[in-house]
Amino acid sequence: MVAYISVIVVADLAAIAATALTTPFHWRSLMVFAALMGCGAVCIEATRRLGMPAGVSRDLLSAWWLPVALLLPPVYALLAPIVLQTLLQLRVRAAVLHRRVFSAAAIGLAGCAASLLFHGLAPEAWPLSGSDSATIMLAILAAVVFALINTALIAIAAHTANPDLGWRAVLWDRESFTLDVVELCLGVTVTVGCGLHPILLLLALPPVVLLQRSLLHAQLQAAARTDAKTGLLNAAAWQREADTEIVRARRTGETLALLIIDIDHFKRVNDAHGHLAGDLVLVNVADVLRGQLRDYDLVGRFGGEEFVVLLPGADLHEARRVAERLRARIGRMSVPADEAVISVTVSAGVALMSEHGDDLIELLAAADLALYRAKELGRNRVCVPAVPPRLQGDPAG
Repeated sequence: MVAYISVIVVADLAAIAATALTTPFHWRSLMVFAALMGCGAVCIEATRRLGMPAGVSRDLLSAWWLPVALLLPPVYALLAPIVLQTLLQLRVRAAVLHRRVFSAAAIGLAGCAASLLFHGLAPEAWPLSGSDSATIMLAILAAVVFALINTALIAIAAHTANPDLGWRAVLWDRESFTLDVVELCLGVTVTVGCGLHPILLLLALPPVVLLQRSLLHAQLQAAARTDAKTGLLNAAAWQREADTEIVRARRTGETLALLIIDIDHFKRVNDAHGHLAGDLVLVNVADVLRGQLRDYDLVGRFGGEEFVVLLPGADLHEARRVAERLRARIGRMSVPADEAVISVTVSAGVALMSEHGDDLIELLAAADLALYRAKELGRNRVCVPAVPPRLQGDPAG
């Protein structure tokens, strides 16, 4: 992971040096660059006023660095993310520094590639000033290249940090894909307007700020439902959604299973390696759970080292099979911590609706009893409640 980040940062610095030496700097380009960075700064300031807690990561800043890449020489595309990421770090939230540096480098390299492609094929010295359809289509192509390269660089970093995390989890999901399309459309639109005349940025800025605030508001609502450390549903949000799913399953007659998963001897991890290492273990376990389950399965952190999973449509055999797969995947997980590598195991309790309970409270109690049994039997195993299945028609269970 460290080697990969270093390679990307060094490549970015080398690209800055190479393009700076071959680029003549003109006042017009410098003024357009300053105007676009000023618009980005206004968006960042609007973000700061609303606040951006950890877990809120999407923004619309590509509306400003895409025009930089498409209208100005490549060196500006490499410099723009450094300016805006520095402002984010100083004015909004101080993130882990190497992540901020890597983000700036990845965006810069993607912007540089898009800029080289566009300027290599664009017919005019000041592209898009004529607004012909061929040049606009070329701008869209360059924007797509920018998105693909940036996503690929970040996905490789995420997969390198956690090889157990599937590529599906680090690439696009439906929501991120939709947001990327919106960002590209917005960036190309701002580029066309600025290409016609830079003063049109004054008309583009208010809608972008409004969209930025709307996006941030939606992310803040989502953040209120998620656990800050793992990104999974928090206990309250999980219980609300689980209750809804149980009511639906009871109405339709579908099967439904619940898992409680607990990290074995987690206190020893904190005692031996510190709480930061313990938090990293929690994050990696959450990533495995997220990557190994279906999109409509409900996964949440129930507090401490305990996780809960609701499996709609699963019978007891399927639920045990899923729990065993999760136990095996987590058992193979390796988490680097200082000079050591941490490995953990988990125990799991499984409960099935109608057999072990009819509502969420009963299912949680049954799964918790099964988890307690797994720990009594030596941990690192999956158990079901040690009670006979309910008899058909027996209301007392």
